[in-house]
Amino acid sequence: MPSSLLDRMHHRDTALYRRWRIDGDERSPDRRAWVVLTHMGGATFCILAALLPLLLGGPLAAMGWQPGMCLLLSTFMVQVMKRNILRSRPTVTHEEALVVVPDRFSFPSGHATAIMSVAFSYAVNFPALAIPLLILSSAVGLSRVRLGVHYPGDVLAGQAIALLSGFITIRLWQ
Repeated sequence: MPSSLLDRMHHRDTALYRRWRIDGDERSPDRRAWVVLTHMGGATFCILAALLPLLLGGPLAAMGWQPGMCLLLSTFMVQVMKRNILRSRPTVTHEEALVVVPDRFSFPSGHATAIMSVAFSYAVNFPALAIPLLILSSAVGLSRVRLGVHYPGDVLAGQAIALLSGFITIRLWQ
C-alpha cells in the first residue's frame, strides 16, 4: 500500500535532518558558530533588530514600525500553527538537541520565521542589504537543523510564513 504524501514528506524531511545535523562537542568552533547564528533568530535579537529604526530615530524612523509589525504578524501565525499542527521536535525520536529547545512543537520554526521577517523588512527598505540579510536569515534557519531542534521542512515553512507576513505588511504600509 503506497504511503501518503505527508508520510513521504516526513520521511524525506527526516533523511535531510539526519544528513545535516552536526554532532560536534561543546568546544568545537563549528558548533559554537552555529549556536551564535541560532540565537540571532531568538526573541531578544529579533525584537531589538525590528525596533532598531525606532530607537535610532531620524530618517530610519519612517520605516520603523514595518519590521516590528511583520515580526508580530509572523509570530502570531507561527504560534497558531504550532498549537494546531502539533508536530513533535526531532529530539523526541532522534538525538538530543545541541541547544535549549524552546517548546515541544516543531512546525514551523519560530526562530527561522522571526529572523526572516525582520531581514525581509530591511531588505525591502534597503535593497543594497537584501542579499546579505537573506543569506544571514537562511543560515539561521539552517542552524536550527544543524543543532537538532527542527526538521528542514519546519524551517522552510517558517521562512515562507515570514515572506507572506512581509508581503502583507508591505501591502498595508503602502
